[in-house]
Amino acid sequence: MITIYGCYRSRASRPLWLLAETGTPFTHVPVIQAYRLPDADAPDAPVNTRSPAYLAVNPIGQIPAMVEGDLMLSESLAICLHIARAHGGSLGGQTHAEQALLENWALFAATSIEPHSLAIMQGKDAGLIAVEAAKLSRGFARLEAHLAGREWLLDRFTVADIMVAECARYAQGHAELMQTYPLLAEWLKRCQARPAFQTMWVTRNAEPA
Repeated sequence: MITIYGCYRSRASRPLWLLAETGTPFTHVPVIQAYRLPDADAPDAPVNTRSPAYLAVNPIGQIPAMVEGDLMLSESLAICLHIARAHGGSLGGQTHAEQALLENWALFAATSIEPHSLAIMQGKDAGLIAVEAAKLSRGFARLEAHLAGREWLLDRFTVADIMVAECARYAQGHAELMQTYPLLAEWLKRCQARPAFQTMWVTRNAEPA
């Protein structure tokens, strides 16, 4: 049985969306980020990333983490790749070449998209947001070109779409940037219209902000 540690308002949204797509049974332990709590070390504090019980699972103290038998993974995209490979059916790679493509999209999301999209979402200074948007444009231009004539990143919806879409989502509120890449914007809408995403999103929005 898979156990996912982490709240929905975190990178745990990625494997939690994927699990909703696959229908794989799992246990969810809603670990919250310690920085969101006024006193994460208080005896009555909810389980958080500084709780001894969670640090025994993931000594790095970050979420998400996944445990399945003797396997523990602590990187959200690695968790997604494992779930897709082991439980995902057509959401995972069907050949060695497809598996390589999924891994490539995971690394692309982590290096070319997330650092800049996350900075845009968290940014308060317009100048810094503009700098990050310019950096993100290179990755977004790559996606825009790839999506010409395609619905999904591969020839069907896969874990690659989940991983990249969840990293790109952080910049979705930057209206000018999204207008520059209409195929990317429409692809994001297709991803987020899926029932499994909607299930994950409703649960996420029910958590305290």
